[in-house]
Amino acid sequence: MSHRHARLRIPLRLLAVTTLAVAVGGATVPAATGQEPARTAVSVGAAAGTATPLPGYLIQTSAQVGDDAAVSKPGFPTAGWYPVDSRSTVFAGLLRNGKYPDPFYSTNMKNVPKSDFAVPWWYRTDLTLDDTSSRTYLDFSGVLSKADVWVNGTKVATKDQVNGAYTRHDLDITAQVHTGVNSVAFKVYPNDPNKDLSMGWIDWAQTPPDQNMGIVRDVLVRRGGPVALRGGHVVTNLALPGLKHADLTVKADVRNDSASAVQATVSGTVAGRPISQTVSLAAKEKKTVTFPVIGIDDPDVWWPAGMGGQPLHDLDLTASVAGSTSDTAHSRFGIRDVKAPLNSSGGRQYSVNGRPLLIRGGGWSPDLFLRWDVRHVADKLKYVKDLGLNTVRLEGHIEPDEFFDLADAMGIMTMPGWECCDKWEGQVNGSEPGDKWTAADYPVAKASMTGEAERLRNHPSVVSFHIGSDFAPDATIEKNYLDALKAADWQLPVVPSAKTNSSPQLGKSGMKMNGPYDWIPPNYWYDKAHSDAGGAWSFNSETSAGPDIPTMDTLKRMMTAGELDTLWKNPSAAQYHRSSSSTFANLKLFGDALSGRYGAPANLGDYVRKAQLAQYENVRAEFESHARNYSDSSNPSTGLIYWMLNSPWTSLHWQLFDAYLDQNGAYYGAKKANEPLHIQYSYDSKSVVVVNSTPAAANGLTAKVQLFNLDGTEKFAQTKTGLSVGGDGAKATALTIPSVSGLSTTYLAKLVLTDGSGKEVSRNVYWLSTKADTLDWSKTDWYYTPTTSYADLSGLNKLGQATVSTTAKSADNPDGTTTTTVTLKNTTGGKLPAFYVDSHIVNAGGKPVLPIQWNDNAVSLWPGESTTLTATYRTADLGGSAPSVRVSGWNTGTQTVPAR
Repeated sequence: MSHRHARLRIPLRLLAVTTLAVAVGGATVPAATGQEPARTAVSVGAAAGTATPLPGYLIQTSAQVGDDAAVSKPGFPTAGWYPVDSRSTVFAGLLRNGKYPDPFYSTNMKNVPKSDFAVPWWYRTDLTLDDTSSRTYLDFSGVLSKADVWVNGTKVATKDQVNGAYTRHDLDITAQVHTGVNSVAFKVYPNDPNKDLSMGWIDWAQTPPDQNMGIVRDVLVRRGGPVALRGGHVVTNLALPGLKHADLTVKADVRNDSASAVQATVSGTVAGRPISQTVSLAAKEKKTVTFPVIGIDDPDVWWPAGMGGQPLHDLDLTASVAGSTSDTAHSRFGIRDVKAPLNSSGGRQYSVNGRPLLIRGGGWSPDLFLRWDVRHVADKLKYVKDLGLNTVRLEGHIEPDEFFDLADAMGIMTMPGWECCDKWEGQVNGSEPGDKWTAADYPVAKASMTGEAERLRNHPSVVSFHIGSDFAPDATIEKNYLDALKAADWQLPVVPSAKTNSSPQLGKSGMKMNGPYDWIPPNYWYDKAHSDAGGAWSFNSETSAGPDIPTMDTLKRMMTAGELDTLWKNPSAAQYHRSSSSTFANLKLFGDALSGRYGAPANLGDYVRKAQLAQYENVRAEFESHARNYSDSSNPSTGLIYWMLNSPWTSLHWQLFDAYLDQNGAYYGAKKANEPLHIQYSYDSKSVVVVNSTPAAANGLTAKVQLFNLDGTEKFAQTKTGLSVGGDGAKATALTIPSVSGLSTTYLAKLVLTDGSGKEVSRNVYWLSTKADTLDWSKTDWYYTPTTSYADLSGLNKLGQATVSTTAKSADNPDGTTTTTVTLKNTTGGKLPAFYVDSHIVNAGGKPVLPIQWNDNAVSLWPGESTTLTATYRTADLGGSAPSVRVSGWNTGTQTVPAR
């Protein structure tokens, strides 16, 4: 990422995966939410074309194992070994077995001895074969970072072969297995991201004590005949413009693993159209079969969410030898076209199916211990859509297949790529961390590129690949990557770097990585005058104002009372839950700004509520500035990746929502800014602009702007009628607020947009100051620009009390969710607004119900105004209790009312 310079029906593409009953030693093992229990025995049938995942393992440190060959022999004694899931790091597995206290709380993780993970760990499982007439393979990637592989006492692959988190392995173990019980064991070696081409955490969070050593993707047991079928995919060519025709070219690798020549027929369907071809193969020969082009008129085209639908199509293939099925393959693909050339200003401009769009995204993070929970991941991706975002960037930590299946189905674009600041860029990163490459690293890197390109190429949600992050690869590394991508029929843009770098073949990146990563004021984002800063121009590959303090509910789940006391009293104190980097160890910049702009916090509660306001206004300005500048004729903003979307654990920075999926000021600031049809204020010019991100133009709009002193007195009002704004990110300026006399130092701006029928379609409330934030641009550093004087928003502390009435009711839905409708009304008998009113659905114990999706939240209402909010959540997450709604406002107090 970039921090850098610091030292520091949802389809599952599991290829006919078999669902299996689960048991370990005859006892059911508890599992994490959304996961199956761990189990370490599986029966594998002989049917050709099946792919059965190993369902779990028993793990143990190699320090307690004296004979490597014995571990993989049936009957090896495993008393005292730990059962773990099919995808599990060592530390995640030990957590699952209760060996350590909650590492998300306080500094518990700091106390785990790292020496326990300085030696290899064994992963062992049994599989039962009732027939050996079929060939048997182990197909896998996702080993961190290397392993010896053993089957029935024979080493079938070494750590020099199984090396790298992303390399794909297809081991033929036919000669090693027999009918009955067989044993498979992986001796997994310690992971070091500075020495291995794997995954690391840089400065995102504290590093797990095992550095994620383990197996984090499924190991598939494949059965087949003499000819193996691999790598089936579709090369799509969509006619632009018009989208009236698409050509589909199916390719697949066929491999004769027998000792005799064979003739194989590969047949099947692509998007429902039949295909077939016969190929002759010598013993041990592999060929790529290319089928004749299939033309489709008026194809069902895949679009990002908000631009159209997300139809997916099937590719089904069968390889037959002498009339018998030898292997099968199934995958899904989308028909779409993605381009990302550089515009006249040098910024990278993405388009999908010929329609340019502003990339609005966030940096994706998996769980800190790489635990996989498909429901939890789906919840996070639903938040992406709820936030009005269209993209997630995966800098390293490229997720399993199901992640991309979900993104395909939801219409969320993904931008995977290699990570910075460790071995991946060690050859080109100067004095940054990461060892220089040896001769052995080049084939591992190329094989990694091949494995990920072949895995991701047909996912329509994937729109590009970053082969560099903070640095661009040199000529040799770039050629290896590009050769691998070409061989894999990669059709998508390849980006050399997420920073303003160039590589020999690809040229300029069209992206910038100028920061900031720590606190700056909201007006920073509108700057276009400084080429070394991160304002709203070009493609901003990762940037934010840093700290994102969670809600009080989450803070109390993650920190002790003493730690919370330090949080608000001492911003200069090192915070374990911020970062391992000395640059981002504390909250001083944020704390100074909070006190300087809002007034010194009086207590923890005051600190947290001021933090929510600060995060809301800053995140809103970041997204609004880029949306406004997207349609600029000169040096437009073409993309924004908020750093980050989410944190891998309980964190105090770089997140739009927290580890427990609670939503704070940052979340609602982003959600407000990314409304499809949106009215917004410009901090630089005081213009009021309407941005329309929907496909269709909007006409007959009315914009009303009012400014209020904090005593409720209206000081300015102006209305603009007959507004029209085009679609796909176009903007229209409604008016520019003139100089207004008599404003209080802190004042409020209310912007309301209505359609032709008078219906409110967008409302936006700003808290502003007659004293501007002042930046010292000359002292811009890679992670922030100093602020020499702050806006004065302290008047909010004296905002008089307002009264809000709340009514709520709930209804259960057939899909297992509940929808709660909350009506809020400002019943104050005067002029005072109810400011920043936040609602949470809570259970009988007062705990927030999460995840949740609100149509709106963190609202401000003037006397007599009311609004109706709706919240949808899983009924089961109430834990059997009746729902209530807890309503807290800046100047309203807190009330909790029944919602049944």
